[in-house]
Amino acid sequence: MARLPRNPVREINDADRAALDAEIVAMQKITDHQIREFPVSVIVDKFQTGLEKDEAELYIPDYQREFVWSNVQKSRFIESLLLNIPIPYVFVADIGNDDGRLEIVDGSQRIRTLYHFLNDQFELNGLKKLTSANGFKYSDFTPARKLRFDRKTIRMIELTELCDEEARREIFDRLNTGGIKLTTMEQRQGTNDGPFLDLVNQLSEEPIFRSICPLNAARERRSEYPELVLRYFAYTDKYLEFDKSVDSFLTDYLIEKNQSYREEQRAALTAQFMNMCHFVMQHFPNGFRKNATANTVPRIRFEAISVGATLALIRNPQLIPPAVDAWINSPEFITHTRSDASNSRPKVKARIEFVRDKLLGVPVHDVIDDAEE
Repeated sequence: MARLPRNPVREINDADRAALDAEIVAMQKITDHQIREFPVSVIVDKFQTGLEKDEAELYIPDYQREFVWSNVQKSRFIESLLLNIPIPYVFVADIGNDDGRLEIVDGSQRIRTLYHFLNDQFELNGLKKLTSANGFKYSDFTPARKLRFDRKTIRMIELTELCDEEARREIFDRLNTGGIKLTTMEQRQGTNDGPFLDLVNQLSEEPIFRSICPLNAARERRSEYPELVLRYFAYTDKYLEFDKSVDSFLTDYLIEKNQSYREEQRAALTAQFMNMCHFVMQHFPNGFRKNATANTVPRIRFEAISVGATLALIRNPQLIPPAVDAWINSPEFITHTRSDASNSRPKVKARIEFVRDKLLGVPVHDVIDDAEE
């Protein structure tokens, strides 16, 4: 049996060592940081002030996970604070914009839990240590206990503006997985191959789609374009059947479509997607972007516009909509598509149908509150 050739042994010299040292110093600059410490009340205020307009000082970027902690997990986190159990650092980043806002790199679950708790959006349950707190909401605490809880501090590591989005994503992946983890779409590409996925991948390469829906290099490399196309078809077909878990909803839809797909459907599905793209290009001044200078598109915004436009075109294929500028930057639309918008069925339905009805020029429903879910 022939032996495989050995990899040549690298001869390390002084120039190689100097190059390595220089690279380490350069990369360390990217993760340069400062340690800050804030009371709970200040953190919540920074997160919720301006939240409805997507202008909060502390905000959650599009690449972060949806809110997935169970009520018990949220309760245990609050219990840890009450018992003075050490809390891991929250990582935030100054992204270098003129507004000075801070992107949450790691810790969104904790910050959203604090926001929900201080706004009485859940009650404590499942606690094993502080059992007498089960059933309590924040408003049930005594005034003194509220003040003490509000003063509890959480440490933050603030990355400087030298840390670009690709570096922030890398830090997020390393903090959460100990290494680079496959995105759910990357996993689907490897395990759910089939004819419908082939169509999704083909449409994700369309130049008009990419021109009106720009993504940064980091998102593009992680199969984000196919992810958006899959979301488009899944929500167009079944947004009224959506039930909280986005990943499961999309994976189940892909499996079903791979099994039921027929080649004669390709032309119709391609035409539907391309008609939507041409419609958005013609009537939305910035395509799917928030503004002319944005270099990436949030998933929630893409879903609302793409699916809403398709539903409007189904009702009126010759649609010429009222001016989009009249509502695309309105407080109502920003509320529907802000970065922390809930992925519940009522919220998904509301934001898609908001766009549909605005394009059709018919009255829209009011924003659905979480309490209605």
